[in-house]
Amino acid sequence: MGKINYSAELLAAVAKVTTRRGKTLVNHILKHGTVSTEQLETVYGLTDAASAARDVKDAGVPLAKTTGKRTTGRQMAVYAFGDPSLIRGDRFQGRRAFAKGFKQLLIKEFGAKCELCSTPYEPRYLQIDHRVPYQIAGELSEGDRLLQEYMLLCGSCQRSKSWSCEHCDNWREGRQPAICKSCYWAEPADYTHIALKDHRRLEIVWLGDDEVSDHAKLKSLACRNALALPLYAKAALAEHARRHQE
Repeated sequence: MGKINYSAELLAAVAKVTTRRGKTLVNHILKHGTVSTEQLETVYGLTDAASAARDVKDAGVPLAKTTGKRTTGRQMAVYAFGDPSLIRGDRFQGRRAFAKGFKQLLIKEFGAKCELCSTPYEPRYLQIDHRVPYQIAGELSEGDRLLQEYMLLCGSCQRSKSWSCEHCDNWREGRQPAICKSCYWAEPADYTHIALKDHRRLEIVWLGDDEVSDHAKLKSLACRNALALPLYAKAALAEHARRHQE
């Protein structure tokens, strides 16, 4: 393969990749045009190609992923640079570490609880999360971070949000921050869609002996009516709403 000429804009974006694994991935692509997960593993000892690719994307460098076959015949990912028009600068300078005490500021503002399921947690079990995914908008605020652009999530809700966002068409194509801002995963108290679907969602967790006892009663009633608990709970809430509207 002959020498590949890359634009100055792409090279400038690549220079912002700071992690070792991310640099390993982009340096191989710069030299060879593509890199496979098998090459990352066997040549560089890098076993987490997905995280390396995420580091590269976080720095604003577009990546295209296709599939290939390992020497064993199994499928693997193959990475190359994506459409240069998708290079993102300015806010995409690589993730910045959160300042010491930033989580405490969020707790003071929003409480020591998960914003999606409202479950209280010890601070160490809560994760700081961008309301609008970093991969969509980078750091929206310059300089000092604005508390309103972040939320605290438990591990379970954070994983649910990540999976839903990564399967959203706006993540895959449009990448419009305004669409994310009207999504449940960014503003659970005031939203119009969930990952562009006309869905509504309610996270409920029962805590303590009394609430757990209430949950057991609901489960018993659901079984008596031959309904799954979520369906029974939705029907009960709908009936309650109708009664209060009459």
